[in-house]
Amino acid sequence: QVQLVESGGGLVQAGGSLRLSCAASGRTFRRYAMGWFRQAPVKEREFVAAINWSSSTTYYADSVKGRFTISRDNAKNTMYLQMNSLKPEDTAVYYCAAARSLDYSGSYYVDDFGSWGQGTQVTVSS
Repeated sequence: QVQLVESGGGLVQAGGSLRLSCAASGRTFRRYAMGWFRQAPVKEREFVAAINWSSSTTYYADSVKGRFTISRDNAKNTMYLQMNSLKPEDTAVYYCAAARSLDYSGSYYVDDFGSWGQGTQVTVSS
């Protein structure tokens, strides 16, 4: 089982940028698709972006498309989320997770992911 640790969150003004990192332990990281989710206060955890094992395919929620970019470096066992043009509504705790199935094909469902990290807070001020 892969263990995940997020970092890179913080406080930023609207229009600013942040880069989140997700460091993974375990040799299985490179075999699985990975995803980013976020959860704002009193809201359900929602899908943000995902990337397949080879980085050949990426998936984005409509709300972040064109502003966020997901990437991974399998040699470093690390996944990234570059967030540009941040908005106050992007404020949330951001989590990374590994897809449960080797056959991941773009699901947005929380239950299709496991091995969650502890999360990193992103706060965007207006």
